[in-house]
Amino acid sequence: MSNAYLNLSQVDMTFTGNNGAVNLVLKGIDLAVQRGEFISLIGHSGCGKSTVLNIVAGLLKATAGGVIVDGREVNAPGPDRAVVFQNHSLLPWLTVYQNVEIAVDKIFRDTKTKTERKDWILHNLNMVNMSHALHRLPSEISGGMKQRVGIARALAMEPKVLLLDEPFGALDALTRAHLQDEVIRIQAELGNTVMMITHDVDEAVLLSDRVVMMTNGPAATIGQILDIALPRPRNRIALAENPVYNHCRQEILTFLYEKQRKVEPIAAGRPAPNTHAGVPAALKA
Repeated sequence: MSNAYLNLSQVDMTFTGNNGAVNLVLKGIDLAVQRGEFISLIGHSGCGKSTVLNIVAGLLKATAGGVIVDGREVNAPGPDRAVVFQNHSLLPWLTVYQNVEIAVDKIFRDTKTKTERKDWILHNLNMVNMSHALHRLPSEISGGMKQRVGIARALAMEPKVLLLDEPFGALDALTRAHLQDEVIRIQAELGNTVMMITHDVDEAVLLSDRVVMMTNGPAATIGQILDIALPRPRNRIALAENPVYNHCRQEILTFLYEKQRKVEPIAAGRPAPNTHAGVPAALKA
C-alpha cells in the first residue's frame, strides 16, 4: 500500500441475495487520498459509490482488499471516520446542543473537562452558524439547519476523515448552495480530509480537489480520476465562466453520458429519451 493518508487497495465487494445469487458490486478499487484532500465520488445509480464510502466508514467489510487510514487498517466503525448522511440522523428528542453533546461526551469524556467539552460544542455549532438555535428540537428547524447540526456533530468528533454521503441531496437549490459554501469555508479553515458521494456534477467540481468517476455496475470500478486545478478559495459566481471549471464539468459529463451511458428501461410504445437534450436519469446511488 502507498503512504497516502487514506488508502483503498484492491477492494472488492460481493453481496449474496436471498436466492443465493452472488452479485459482484465492486471490483479492484484502488484509491490513494492525501491528507487534507477533498475527494468526490460520482457515477450512475448502482455503481457502488455509497458502498465504497460505507467500507471506508467501517459499516461494511470488503470481500477482498483493504482500507488504511493514517497507517491503521479499517475493520469497524470508529470516531476517526465521521459520516454525514443525506438524512440528518439527529435524535428527535434532543436539542441542537444535545445532539452534538452526545457525540462529544462519548469521545472526549476522559480527555476534556466538562467546561472544555461545552466550549468545544459551542465552537463547532458556531462554525456552522447554528449558535442561535442551541435549544431547539430538530422538528423546530429547517432541513438545511438539521444538516448544519449533523456537520457540526461530525466535526466535533475531530475525525481524521470526514465522509459525506450526498449530504445536500434532499435540500432545495438555494439551501444546497449555502451549505456548499459553508463546507468550502470550513474545509479551508480546518484542512479536513474529505470523501464525498454526490450525483451533482457542478457540486463535485466546485468542492473537490479530485473527482473519482466510477464505471457502471456490476463489478464497478474507478474509470477515471480528474484533477480539479482551480485555486482556493472558490467562488461559484466567479467560476461560472472560468474555462478550467467548464472543462472539468465537460470531462465529467462526457464520462457519465457517453463513456458510461446508463440505459434505462423503456416503457412499451414509448420512445427512448434523448440524453443529449438534458440531464438523463438520476445518478443517485
